[in-house]
Amino acid sequence: MRRAGRPVAAMNATAARGARTRRLGWTLALLAVALLAGDFVFTLASDANDLGRSDPVAGAIGVAFSIVGALVASRQPRNAIGWIFLGVALSTGLSGAAHNFVEYHLADGPDQRWLVGAAAAYSDVGWIPFVLVPATVLLLLFPDGQLVSRRWRFVARFAIAGIVLGLLTGGATEPLQDYPTVNNPFAIDSSVLGPLTGLGFLLMIVGIAGSAASLVARYRRAGHPEREQIKWLATAGAVVAVTFPLMIALYDVLPDGVADIGIMLSVLGLPAAAGVAILRYRLYDIDVVINRTLVYGALTALLAGAYLGTVLLLQLVLSPSSDLAIAGSTLAVAALFRPARTRIQALVDRRFFRSKYDAQRTLEAFTARLRDQVSLDALSDELRDVVTETMHPAHVSIWMRPQ
Repeated sequence: MRRAGRPVAAMNATAARGARTRRLGWTLALLAVALLAGDFVFTLASDANDLGRSDPVAGAIGVAFSIVGALVASRQPRNAIGWIFLGVALSTGLSGAAHNFVEYHLADGPDQRWLVGAAAAYSDVGWIPFVLVPATVLLLLFPDGQLVSRRWRFVARFAIAGIVLGLLTGGATEPLQDYPTVNNPFAIDSSVLGPLTGLGFLLMIVGIAGSAASLVARYRRAGHPEREQIKWLATAGAVVAVTFPLMIALYDVLPDGVADIGIMLSVLGLPAAAGVAILRYRLYDIDVVINRTLVYGALTALLAGAYLGTVLLLQLVLSPSSDLAIAGSTLAVAALFRPARTRIQALVDRRFFRSKYDAQRTLEAFTARLRDQVSLDALSDELRDVVTETMHPAHVSIWMRPQ
């Protein structure tokens, strides 16, 4: 009876630990969301006409990181990615809370208390964990929470050291960048601070570059499942890399808020893609996502460039304030949409999905010849060749029912 009871007790202990881990993950996520929501509510309560102090993009990204982090941490508690996401979300919420605390105490005039200065110092460097942790540690450990090999430990150490030095040196400067009138209780007046700041920046650069290189190395040596997971994160990163400079370039051309929404949606894809890759990637075909991303990303860039160029050209011909230039450009871009999408789709299939493109052309040619073929023997041979060329099976045989 004792021997039979030991496995049962171990299973109960494991189940209890799993329940505690799930509760901890969701508790941290709710705490982060509460802090982010408090930041927005404080901004509305303090000045309804000034939402600039509360960054809705950072808030939305923090909420996405918290939800995905809770899902991963509760289902795969040994995977460090979930806890990293929760840490990023909490750091974002704490940075917003520190900002609100300082703004509240400075509303009636200068306030030089120690706690206000400490909150101002943290708010000044709160962007570092939010930006640099996903750019380094996430790439190093994605998707299984482990390094590619021991040789990449130095990159992780460089990245962590750069983040720590950035926090320490950024929080020890005076005057603070965001709050120059607040006394910084952590300020250090030393000639060593400048070299340490430069060293931290150098370590960050090495950590970011090395982290990206580690993801490439992991992809090269990974098997099929892990490669599919990496494709999700790489696709989301490529969308951000294309969308961000494009929206910045068109910021003054697009209607108000459109560029911000585009940037926010692209960055929100990073935690979403990571969560799908870790938890549910088998339900979706990443190659289809990559194909559509390439097609519509190139189409968006082409149409945006055509719209901008047409507007400028028509404004030179017509009056600069004429609405006819905008209307004509809109109609021209609308007419260009379908033929441009068809051409870009064919170009992407031919360049990046060659096997699918060749298989489609082979099937189209076989279908055209099928209408004129009357010999069953010739048709069987040709069908066998087409199946072999398009599907690449190990063996092909054709069975025909006798008359």
